[in-house]
Amino acid sequence: MAAAKLLIPTLSHFRPLTCAAAVSASNPARLVPRPPDLLKWIKREGGFVHEAVTITQDTTYGLGLVASGGIPKGSDLIVLPEHVPLKFQSDKDDEADSVSLPLSNRVPEELWAMKLGLKLLQERAKVGSFWWPYISNLPETYTVPIFFSGEDIKNLQYAPLLYQVNKRCRFLLEFEQEVKNVLKNLKPSEHPFGGQDVDASSLGWAMSAVSSRAFRLYGKKLPNGTHSDIPMMLPLIDMCNHSFNPNARILQEQDAGNPKMLIKVVAEREIKQSDPLLLNYGCLSNDFFLLDYGFVIPSNPYDHIELKYDGALMDAASMAAGVSSPNFSSPAPWQQEILFQLNLDGEVPNLKVTIGGPELVEGRLLAALRVLLSNDREMVQSGTLPNEDNG
Repeated sequence: MAAAKLLIPTLSHFRPLTCAAAVSASNPARLVPRPPDLLKWIKREGGFVHEAVTITQDTTYGLGLVASGGIPKGSDLIVLPEHVPLKFQSDKDDEADSVSLPLSNRVPEELWAMKLGLKLLQERAKVGSFWWPYISNLPETYTVPIFFSGEDIKNLQYAPLLYQVNKRCRFLLEFEQEVKNVLKNLKPSEHPFGGQDVDASSLGWAMSAVSSRAFRLYGKKLPNGTHSDIPMMLPLIDMCNHSFNPNARILQEQDAGNPKMLIKVVAEREIKQSDPLLLNYGCLSNDFFLLDYGFVIPSNPYDHIELKYDGALMDAASMAAGVSSPNFSSPAPWQQEILFQLNLDGEVPNLKVTIGGPELVEGRLLAALRVLLSNDREMVQSGTLPNEDNG
């Protein structure tokens, strides 16, 4: 699929969901030229924003939250009341929701961002939406790979990443047709997007907005005492940029006399003037950061690549490294038996191995190399080899 056809949506007075306009990815515009003040909106809705928290264009991190003065460790930075986060929830009395809910059920779980993305699009199209002050502050463009040109996608040159990009693009094109089929001939009161056309472009914008900004937090309390895991968009909080060494973290609190959940961002350490507010989005590889957030982390300690275990390729690599062994492509029977135990041989082996990340070399691959480079059967079999589960 030509990803360049997923045109970036923009917004006018009538709030159309798509158009062919695009702006610089280095400084993306908001959906409207002068959106409402997000800090004032949060406070007006009963939330809290520390007096030193400001929205600033930072040279390193881009648009985000920065401290205008010193903030002590343990301080509340932002507090959102329960009704402010944007979640996928249905109103039984809303005819439009009765259409969007079945649509969300057609989205595969691995693309959960599209489920909440449908809610985001619905609110974006709704005149007078409660979340309009937040939505109008969202970027007009996203730099995730589904919006890359076909040539730029080819230049990624990494098969697992290319597969995921193409898979998402195919899904958007196919889902566009499903949405159009569901929406045709609907009464105006039933149309979840205010009668507007929804295509792969607008769907891609919504999915990217959610994947790059939503957090998976506790939802409602379940009968067994645990909480459901629910994705939600957190206005203002989602303008904290990422770091593996964050200076803030998200907490969920419930007061003893109040059943409603508050979502807070708290300073993990002292934050100095001009410091950006940073959260850890997760211990993710650059594949995930690029797919969902549109950026990569230099020297990412969690970065890794996936390879297919192949004896012939290992033979070639070992020759280049000067450690040639005849056992890579033709292992001895006892070596083959251990490879089978490592699930690297047999009728249905798992040949996908990883290099990089905290382990550097996946345990199964390291064990296989030690076995194939050894001629001492008894010493190998007396040792303890990592298995597939514990690496």
